[in-house]
Amino acid sequence: MEPITQLEGVAASLMINDVDTDQIIPGKDLMKVEKTGFEKGLFANWRFLPDGAPDPDFILNKPPFNDATFLVSGSNFGCGSSRASAVWALRDFGIRCVVASSFGSIFQSNCHVSGVLPVVLPEDQVQAIVADLAIAPRLQVDLESCTLVSARRTYTFYVPKLAREMLLSGKDPISVTLNRDALIRDFQDVDRQRRPWVYDIVEKAEQGA
Repeated sequence: MEPITQLEGVAASLMINDVDTDQIIPGKDLMKVEKTGFEKGLFANWRFLPDGAPDPDFILNKPPFNDATFLVSGSNFGCGSSRASAVWALRDFGIRCVVASSFGSIFQSNCHVSGVLPVVLPEDQVQAIVADLAIAPRLQVDLESCTLVSARRTYTFYVPKLAREMLLSGKDPISVTLNRDALIRDFQDVDRQRRPWVYDIVEKAEQGA
């Protein structure tokens, strides 16, 4: 996935609470094998009219928000089913950062491994950001310092260490673990001296004993 260090761009506001993953990408838009190309399904039931034409009143169909890098939304964003394609749809559309007061827990984890930064801020700060977007509809984020900048304010946020490492490096959990191969081997060398029977059991199992 593409790493995130700093982002700057247009921010769209969609202040609806409890936006679930089926609203982010409806089930009918999941019929794909690849992990890319989901952007057409993003908010499909809201973005498009029954005849398939773009709904001119939906925020992501309006310039400049049709080129948004940020999405600011209500609480419990991404609740519902665990479909990872909800994150892929946001990412493929071009949204790399979602700001909300809370997220569905599985959705938030899927963001961390799919190159989308979920920023959790208190509700009053989210509302202040929305007010600032009326002045200038752009945001900046720095993942190294964990700061988010709007037209009038700077906010700090928290990202778990492993999630932050994955987003900064663009690597998935397995790749991040492999980067620690030397540390793992050092631990195993020490642990083997302390608990040799554990490794004997593993070796016998591998040999089919």
